[in-house]
Amino acid sequence: MSDPAHIVDDMRWSDFASGCPKLAGLAQEWIIGRHIMLLGTLRADGSPRISAVECDLVEHDLCTGMIWRSAKAVDLLRDARMTVHSLPPGKDNPDGDLKLYGRAIAVEGEHKRGYEREIFARLQWAPTEPYHLFALDLDAAGFVRFRDGGRDVWRWRAWEGMRTYFRPDGA
Repeated sequence: MSDPAHIVDDMRWSDFASGCPKLAGLAQEWIIGRHIMLLGTLRADGSPRISAVECDLVEHDLCTGMIWRSAKAVDLLRDARMTVHSLPPGKDNPDGDLKLYGRAIAVEGEHKRGYEREIFARLQWAPTEPYHLFALDLDAAGFVRFRDGGRDVWRWRAWEGMRTYFRPDGA
């Protein structure tokens, strides 16, 4: 989850893309190419919940739709903090692991119609009301790719900016 000590103003996808184009471009490739990601939320008792979700870029936002009153949607309505992780995770994945951290913002109205059009163009199907739609506003992101006896690490924090480095195994 995002670091509560560093809460920043909501950063829409377009702001993240302009502020951190290299990592946002990589994340966009993941999202457009795969759509399915893991979403981490917090249950009412504070324990974590992990759920598979579909993510899409709609206008200026990274969005995910959810079944009306699903457990993960109720989690986000109660506590907006979330994390999203790419699939498949793991050291053997040559494409690496992408992680996004921030808050989910419930959206309504015309933004939902844009989401429905985007989903229909991709799947020839669109959700019908009632359903939940959340824009995922980011305050941190990371990417790790394992290679050459170590890992490339890309780390972006809204309050620090982008940092990249190579960390050898065991370091």
